[in-house]
Amino acid sequence: MSTEPNKSAHRRKQPIVIVDDHPVLRDGLARLIDGEFDLCVSGQAESVTDALALIRQTRPALVVVDLSLKDGSGLDLISQVATSCEGVRSLVLSMHDEAIFAPRALRAGASGYVSKSEPPEAVLDAIRTVLRGELYVSATTNQRLLRDMVAGPSQRPRSIVESLTDRELEVFELVGRGIGTRDIAQKLHLSIKTIESHREHIKEKLGLNSGRELTRHAVLWVNEQC
Repeated sequence: MSTEPNKSAHRRKQPIVIVDDHPVLRDGLARLIDGEFDLCVSGQAESVTDALALIRQTRPALVVVDLSLKDGSGLDLISQVATSCEGVRSLVLSMHDEAIFAPRALRAGASGYVSKSEPPEAVLDAIRTVLRGELYVSATTNQRLLRDMVAGPSQRPRSIVESLTDRELEVFELVGRGIGTRDIAQKLHLSIKTIESHREHIKEKLGLNSGRELTRHAVLWVNEQC
């Protein structure tokens, strides 16, 4: 917690919106943030739809967002915030593999990525770094990004999912979590035909011959992320 409460009277607290589909995590993070002399939580949401409405209404300085939300992807939310909410920064707080998802989040418009496994002090450091207008990623990811930039895409080792688009990766993950095509379509607000098309593209990119192979690879990949 902050050791400088006396400064609260002289400095406006930076408003932050938390977007996560786990209420316990939201409440715990809110208590952590509200205990700081320079930060406060101005709202919470669990879905892309509710978050966008809240952000547009309250215009926070920062959105702390998970990648898996009730009605879609945090990457979609980040992209929409970047294009339609000028001056609002985004920081990802997630358990997803940082090596895979941090570059995607940054490309979508996020200003940082921090793992939920990090201690509270690291999360607060990430928040303040992004609020200063800087980028925040772990030292490991920073080194990886620099190596990739120097080596070029043809030289770096590729993950099984690196060739997938953000939407294809989202569908791949949901398949791996045991969610059927109809439910994926409903969750992502897309047609069943569109989801089936994404599945075919995923199979083609990963060299898979059947829906059963797709499901098996997706389940294995999701389990590796846990």
